[in-house]
Amino acid sequence: MMRTYLILLGLLSLCGLCFSSECNAEFQENEDFPGTDIQHLYSPDAEHCQHLCTQHPSCQFFTFIRSDWTRDNRHFYCYLKSTPSGVPNKRAPLLGVTSGFSLKPCNPVPQPCLSKVYQNVDFFGADYQTLFTADYESCQRACTQDPSCQFFTFMNNVFTSETIRYKCHLKFSWTIPRPPLVLGQTGVVSGFSHKTQMGLNFDTACQGKLFQNTAIPGNSLQALPASSAEHCRMLCSAHPSCTFFAFTRESFTCNLKSNVNEMVTVAKAGVTSGLPERFCQLDNSWIKEALEDVDFQGSDIGFEYMDDAKTCQRKCSEDANCQFYAYASERVSNPDYWRRCYFKRVITMPAPPKVVKLANVVSGFTLKNCRRALHTYSCLNQIKITV
Repeated sequence: MMRTYLILLGLLSLCGLCFSSECNAEFQENEDFPGTDIQHLYSPDAEHCQHLCTQHPSCQFFTFIRSDWTRDNRHFYCYLKSTPSGVPNKRAPLLGVTSGFSLKPCNPVPQPCLSKVYQNVDFFGADYQTLFTADYESCQRACTQDPSCQFFTFMNNVFTSETIRYKCHLKFSWTIPRPPLVLGQTGVVSGFSHKTQMGLNFDTACQGKLFQNTAIPGNSLQALPASSAEHCRMLCSAHPSCTFFAFTRESFTCNLKSNVNEMVTVAKAGVTSGLPERFCQLDNSWIKEALEDVDFQGSDIGFEYMDDAKTCQRKCSEDANCQFYAYASERVSNPDYWRRCYFKRVITMPAPPKVVKLANVVSGFTLKNCRRALHTYSCLNQIKITV
C-alpha cells in the first residue's frame, strides 16, 4: 500500500507540472497576462517567444512586448510565466503586447523553423565572425552553412556608417543541453537522455586528445558546469571562439579558453585539458554513462517514483521533452527524496541575448533547423516582415 501511495503521489506531482492538457497555439493580441513572471528573455516576435516558453522547463504561458509598445523602452521583451493552476491568474487588455501559451501539451511539440527576417531590428551581441556580403540573403546563407551560427545581423546599403555597410555579423548561442549546475551528491545518479543530440553528424571520426593533470592558465572565455572532460570537450567544440579547455573534476567546472596565438600548459592535479574537434564526429559514448554520486540540479520538468536509476534513464530517453535526469537512491540522506526520478531540460533553440530597434539593418536566424525538419530548402524562400 505504501509503494502504491508513493507512486500515486509522484504521478500527481508530475501532473502538476504538465500544465494544461489542451494544445492552444493561438495568440491573444493586445491582451496581458499580468504577474507570475519566472524569467524574461528577448525575442523578435511572439512566435519565437512562444517557442522559448515551450522549451523552458517551467513556463506555461507568456506575454510578449511588441515593437509598437509605447509606454516605455521594453520592446521585444518575452516574459515567461507560471502558476500552480497552469493558467493565468488574470487577463487584462493592453495595447502593444501579445500573449499565449506553451506548446508543451501539443503532440508532437512543434519544432521551431525560424524562417522570418526582421527589418530595422538588431540581434545585439554574441558575434564571433564578421564578413561582407552583397545582401541579407547571402548573410543568412552564410549563417545557415556555418555549423556554429544560430542567428545574424546585416547592415544594408543605406546604413548610417558607410564603412560597415554590407557587413554581416554571424552570431552564436548554445543549442546543446547544458545542466545548469553539476555537484557531487551522495546517492544521486545523473545522466543524459540517450537521444540527446550533442552536435552535428560527420562521416569522419575525431581522434581526440586529452592532457591529464594539466591546466591552461588564463585566456578565459566562459566557465560552464560539466560532468566530465569529454562533456567539456563537447562544449568547447560547439563554441566557435573556444581554442582549448580545462576541466576541473572536483568542482565539475569546464573552463573554455580563447587564444589563437599560443597555448601555455602547467602541471596541475585533478585538471584535464584538451583541444576542440571541428568538422568530425566526436565520440558520444560518454553520454550513455550513468554518473554515480553526481547531481544535475535545476531545470526540472517533473518527477516520478521509480525503483532504480536504470529505469529513470530509460524513461528520460523515451520522453521527447527530457534531455537529462537525476535519480535519488535510498542512499540520499533525506528519505523524502528517495526513489525520485527528475526529468530535466533547458532551452536549446537559437536565442539572441538582446533584441533592439536599429534603422537599416536586417536580422534573422539560421535555416538549419528548417532543413532538418523538412529535409528540404523550402524555407529558403524567407518570409519578410516589418516590425
